[in-house]
Amino acid sequence: MTCFSCLKYHSEDVNNCDGGHGKGRRTYKDVTVTDSMRGKGAALSNQRANVARSFTFRELAASTQNFRAANLIGEGGFGSVYKGRLESGKLVAVKKLNLNGSQGNQEFIVEVLMLSLLRHSNLVTLIGYCTDGDQRLLVYEYMPLGSLESHLFDLEPYQEPLDWQTRLKIAVGAARGLEYLHCKANPPVIYRDLKSSNILLDRDFNPKLSDFGLAKLGPVGDHTHVSTRVMGTYGYCAPDYAMSGKLTIKSDIYSFGVVLLELITGRKAIDMSKKAGEQNLVSWARPFLKDRKKFVQLADPLLQDRFPARCMHHAVAITAMCLQEQANFRPLIGDIVVALEYLASQAEFSENSHPSPSKIDNDHIAPAR
Repeated sequence: MTCFSCLKYHSEDVNNCDGGHGKGRRTYKDVTVTDSMRGKGAALSNQRANVARSFTFRELAASTQNFRAANLIGEGGFGSVYKGRLESGKLVAVKKLNLNGSQGNQEFIVEVLMLSLLRHSNLVTLIGYCTDGDQRLLVYEYMPLGSLESHLFDLEPYQEPLDWQTRLKIAVGAARGLEYLHCKANPPVIYRDLKSSNILLDRDFNPKLSDFGLAKLGPVGDHTHVSTRVMGTYGYCAPDYAMSGKLTIKSDIYSFGVVLLELITGRKAIDMSKKAGEQNLVSWARPFLKDRKKFVQLADPLLQDRFPARCMHHAVAITAMCLQEQANFRPLIGDIVVALEYLASQAEFSENSHPSPSKIDNDHIAPAR
């Protein structure tokens, strides 16, 4: 990405515009998204064919029927997300900043800059933004199937649970998006908020990573980490990052391991409705992850044993490697992508060749390393 160096310049602006009023600090209005992006307009036009456009608040209010409650499709730290339809007829998701929420102007700017410079089939597309007055809104492509979270947990009676092949498909796509951030972006980007609610699905269950407000540029040159205040979501945050504040791409690998574990088990990363000892998914799963004979016991009951046992075993082994407590022992995302792609192809082959793949003999499964 020859133009990615632009982001380093903008990130310095972002660090200085937290809305504070201290000496030497610039407010958001001093560094508007429009000015920041147009300042590098030539570079951005080379990077992408369609730069995110600026919307008026009136346009977005009209598209969502004045943010009608019936159009509400999600809520998070940033604010509320509404389904909308632009004048062109295009369906969009409109995220409206909660001015009293936990995420503010800095995250808003980072989100716009990141998604304006990064483009991949497994990253959500930013269509535009609004900065009218004190309003802060983001406009994304509409993802009709919502988040992965909504398809794994607390299913409605009419919802079919995800089958094994679809779970692998989602894992592969999410891994490819993360690989793009870690390996193709220059400098690399650390996502820092990978979780099932931030993985959105199109109508064919193709996943796209969303919500880049906490993303950080990764270390370059001889630097091994980025020192920053600990941010993210409890249950997904790597223990080494939580304890030291030293952020690396391996922090994302741990979070990815938690998502894999959710896909395998159908359990939430943190579930306070569970009894003591089972509320933290990783802590509960540790004994199973250390004994390959217990790997299959992690399988989501909703799968009803409809999966190749060998494939499940290797998926759990990959998950266990991602969840290593020491960051250096976690694999690189490129290796994870290769392994998951292989598992997905084997699962598809088994589905086509054997009506009851869960009956595959488990005697010759390779041990986890």
